[in-house]
Amino acid sequence: MKQAATANGPQLTVVDSKLMRRVFYVFAALAVLSVAISLGGKWFGRSIAMAGYTDDTTTHEVVIGNNVIAVPANVVRFDQARRDGIASRLDLYLRYPEMDGYSEAARDDFNNTGSSKNIIFLSLERQIMSRDMSGRFTPIYSALIAQPGTPGPGGTTLYGFTEKSGYLNEVLAVGNRRGKDPFVARCLSGPSAAQSLAPCERDILVGDKLSLTYRFPKDFLADWQVLDAAIAAEATRFLRTGR
Repeated sequence: MKQAATANGPQLTVVDSKLMRRVFYVFAALAVLSVAISLGGKWFGRSIAMAGYTDDTTTHEVVIGNNVIAVPANVVRFDQARRDGIASRLDLYLRYPEMDGYSEAARDDFNNTGSSKNIIFLSLERQIMSRDMSGRFTPIYSALIAQPGTPGPGGTTLYGFTEKSGYLNEVLAVGNRRGKDPFVARCLSGPSAAQSLAPCERDILVGDKLSLTYRFPKDFLADWQVLDAAIAAEATRFLRTGR
């Protein structure tokens, strides 16, 4: 600091302008940091609250083989898959029967805090087998199940698997469809079923050589015809290319 004096007055202290600039820069930096922490805290807090979900409805186009699948972000199950581009597999989830994705209104359903289970999990990937689950009933499953079956929900018949089948703690749900291969789904049984959010599984062929596997609560078997039609319709709506 520099000092200056007058003939008739007290000594005055003059602050170095360089020091003042440094003080100003420090306070400015602190202010910017404070704003960043505030905004970052709000973003981080929201991320924790969302627990991996998003209510963003921006549409992403994902390419699998010759298929373009256009889906909103809140239907895509995993954060890293919420992007445009090529993928080998796409995992989705939907609330049934609304057939919608995550939202604030649907938070309890997706967190499984409600009184019922109503989330369906879907996986899309390139077709590996020549037939879907319905088409595999006669050549494969019929030789692996124990006869006779027992009556199941919605007019289905439930079959246990033979010991040598490899399907332990599972049953096969079969629903007859006039003029078509039967509806077929594999469901967990026993304690495993009670602990699972979606113990039943079925796959269908969609698009251009694309396999869609969907898992659902066993209670939905009572509504299997409407459920299967809703899944097929949703797949048609998502697919932008393919047959």
